[in-house]
Amino acid sequence: MRLPMACSLVLLAVIFSACASAPPPGHVSGYSFPVADKAAKTALALVGRPYKFKGDSPQGFDCSGLVRYSYLTAGLDLPHGTAALKQRSSPISFRDIRKGDLLFFTQYGKKYSHVGISTGQNEFVHAPSSGKTVRVDSLDDPYWKDHFLGARRL
Repeated sequence: MRLPMACSLVLLAVIFSACASAPPPGHVSGYSFPVADKAAKTALALVGRPYKFKGDSPQGFDCSGLVRYSYLTAGLDLPHGTAALKQRSSPISFRDIRKGDLLFFTQYGKKYSHVGISTGQNEFVHAPSSGKTVRVDSLDDPYWKDHFLGARRL
């Protein structure tokens, strides 16, 4: 009779220790919602800043520089460049896009040549191109819909 009781206690200990090691709320597979939320809010606060080739500061941004700066202010150091951001992130389905996810596009015939940060409302913040400023665009816009390649999560 003691053996089954001892087994039950061991089983309960294992179950509770597994719960204790679970990630904190808002943290899934290395993806921290607070970090992503803060990065998206930072990017939104930068709307109107100028585009600058290879820029990654409020004085001027290119698309991946905006992503890098926004995440850096949230505590996550990311590489500059769309290829490096693609490599650092994992693909997610369109229906699973959340605030802070990275959205990749084809521009000028080059795959994964443009990136933006999802606002979580079918919109994204990005630094479009020379002569323009950081802005918010809709994924429903025909241009972006036609050039959308996929969403990825850090």
